[in-house]
Amino acid sequence: MTDFEIDRRALLGGLGASLALPASGFAQAPWPQGRTLKLVVPFPPAGATDILGRLMAEKLGQAWGTNIVVENRPGAGGNIGTDAVAKAEPTGDTLLIVSVGMATNQYLYAKLNYDPAKDLTPITMVALVPNLLVVSNQLPVKSVAELVAYAKANPGKLSYGSSGVGTSVHLSGELFQKLTGTKMVHVPYRGTAQATQDLIGGRIDLIFDNITQALPHARAGSVRGLGITTAKRSPSAPEFAPINDTVPGFDVSSWFALFAPAKTPQAVIDKVQADAKAALADPAIRTRMDALAAEPVGNSPAELGAFLQAEMKKWGDLIREVGVKVE
Repeated sequence: MTDFEIDRRALLGGLGASLALPASGFAQAPWPQGRTLKLVVPFPPAGATDILGRLMAEKLGQAWGTNIVVENRPGAGGNIGTDAVAKAEPTGDTLLIVSVGMATNQYLYAKLNYDPAKDLTPITMVALVPNLLVVSNQLPVKSVAELVAYAKANPGKLSYGSSGVGTSVHLSGELFQKLTGTKMVHVPYRGTAQATQDLIGGRIDLIFDNITQALPHARAGSVRGLGITTAKRSPSAPEFAPINDTVPGFDVSSWFALFAPAKTPQAVIDKVQADAKAALADPAIRTRMDALAAEPVGNSPAELGAFLQAEMKKWGDLIREVGVKVE
């Protein structure tokens, strides 16, 4: 699964100042002082998972007085890096930041070398990022209800872009079709930058794009924003009502969470969760994340585990029903 794109400069701009803040508010403990830890990012540098992972590594390393090395291990939609962490020693020295593929890859790929539910332990959700439904200005619809009516009247004639097969941008479109009884043509791209240009040019009709990519274009008027993909409004884009208001049951977000190998000591899991939650409450970090419509979370391991199970159920059922596969 392709890691969705994010404005790297927007997040990193000013980050150095926030990381220079004193760590006095963070708990200190014998673990992991004196040890070099590793945070595995199963995607290339500069994507959303990488940027959020580096932010957390800096803050936690500062809090603990230790060094956290960020290791990018991309490939197979995040499976290579995730498998490496699943097989790592459960000492707390190796952590993972992962995204939606944790819930979807087992259904998209013919075989995984790890079990996401059994081989990894949830720690905390770092952030939720909604997608935004945007349509070409050439399309004669100005609301989600009008889009549904138009799609029903023109089955198979609308095209929607995505950042690749199996991404949240793609699966948003599949879920929309299922819940509305419509049929559209999927056009996958290598990321959404080119898809956005084709949308502006009227070569595709719509896209459920990540909000950091879509929002500036929607506000500039080069495309028309119709609705947010999460079940509630985004504080960073309150002008867009949830698609769920028109299409009940529609709730999609890109999410980013910390995991550890199974059997990692509970004391370690609890410490990472507590200090990650404290880091996410830092006003400087919240400001940077808010600017990207990324909602800091910091929930409990149990809450993340329940969320993961719900995501597996939702996407597993949909992927099997529509027959999506990554070749």
